[in-house]
Amino acid sequence: MTPAARLSAAIELIDTIEKDRVPAAKALKEWGTAHRFAGSGDRAAIAGLVWDVLRRYASSAFLMDADTARARLIGMLRLERNMDAATMGALFDGSRFAPAPLTEAEQAALASRSLKDAPAAVAGDYPDWLDPYFAKVFGEERAAEAAAMASRAPLDLRVNTLKSNRDKVLRGLAHLHAEPTPWSANGLRIELSADARNPGLQAEEDFIKGAVEVQDEGSQLAASFTAAKPGEQVIDLCAGAGGKTLALAALMQGKGRLIATDSDKRQLAPIHERLSRAGVHNADVRTPKGEADPLADISGTADLVVIDAPCTGTGTWRRNPDAKWRMRPGALEIRLRDQAGVLERAVPLVKAGGRIAYITCSVLAEENGEQVRAFTARHPEFAIVPPEQTASVLWDKAEDFAKAALQSDEGWLMTPRRTGTDGFFVSVLKKSGRSCSAVIPGRPQGEPGILRAAVSAIP
Repeated sequence: MTPAARLSAAIELIDTIEKDRVPAAKALKEWGTAHRFAGSGDRAAIAGLVWDVLRRYASSAFLMDADTARARLIGMLRLERNMDAATMGALFDGSRFAPAPLTEAEQAALASRSLKDAPAAVAGDYPDWLDPYFAKVFGEERAAEAAAMASRAPLDLRVNTLKSNRDKVLRGLAHLHAEPTPWSANGLRIELSADARNPGLQAEEDFIKGAVEVQDEGSQLAASFTAAKPGEQVIDLCAGAGGKTLALAALMQGKGRLIATDSDKRQLAPIHERLSRAGVHNADVRTPKGEADPLADISGTADLVVIDAPCTGTGTWRRNPDAKWRMRPGALEIRLRDQAGVLERAVPLVKAGGRIAYITCSVLAEENGEQVRAFTARHPEFAIVPPEQTASVLWDKAEDFAKAALQSDEGWLMTPRRTGTDGFFVSVLKKSGRSCSAVIPGRPQGEPGILRAAVSAIP
């Protein structure tokens, strides 16, 4: 396919996504099935165009002063790919399979309009209803912060220190132009151009042998801030597919006991193969079976409980740009209740002197600092570990990280604009030697119902 034909295909796909309200990934897959003549390079380029339009969905329409799939593609080419009108004109030439030539109105918009006077939600490309939430966190910088969350993310990797080291893997992946990440001591980064194909990491020898895993640097740092140590008993309460479980195992140097579980057993399915490939031998995967509690036998024994909490995922919009346009206000309320519930589940697992690491891939205060404050109000036996202490694991980079990230009394917030990572929040809470529980009026302390009462208090 010619570059112009790829643009036409992208316009067609954006129109389908808008009119039929289908997820972008589904629309792209169906288009590829229906257009077998398109090679892998064509499909990658078209997908790149579609994802970039979704990243700049609001700002591109504002720039062109038009609400159509074509206008959004043209606006994206200017905003995201820095393409000028002359270059576009050579592609929009009306030839066979190419888009129709640029109209006078389109050329005028490209020449005269900008995002200078655009509302923050438009300039930052996020839904209007989220503006008060972003203003609470970022203030006048919210458009710039959100715009950084709309750019394409690099491919970040974590070197598995159970099997290799960063220098060795760097040599093995030199042909992919991998470079060390700025913060994580075991991170690698592969920058991807706008229409780049997947580098096929799964076929690399280092990946096959378990020496490297795909993991955003922010997620790597979140795992590091837990300060999991060799010999500890660590519970990964929301393990999912196991990304942070693997990072925790490496921090523990394969020593101690690592227990991974998740309320959704379907999410756990990939973890077994990943643990095996990574050479992790101290992990115990507890898959839920019916109503039975898979952790009932280890109450009060954990040195560390890691909660990679269910959240809105606002911090991962670079990787899943259509998610922000499908997000509805009700989703936040549901996630707040889920987070409160999993925090309550962690409480009886932690031994005196142990800690909870609460992590989200969200930038919203309601899911982050406010959730932590509500938890410590219910459970005064837990105290927040000062963020500067958690960042000490970065050693000589701790001071620079503190200048880059957003620090609050509750923890750290990383963002694409500030730290070059996905948006992650991390808070560590330590349990005192004396255990106590929140008292619900009219109910004996410790009686079932505490969790239900605590969760119902979340707005």
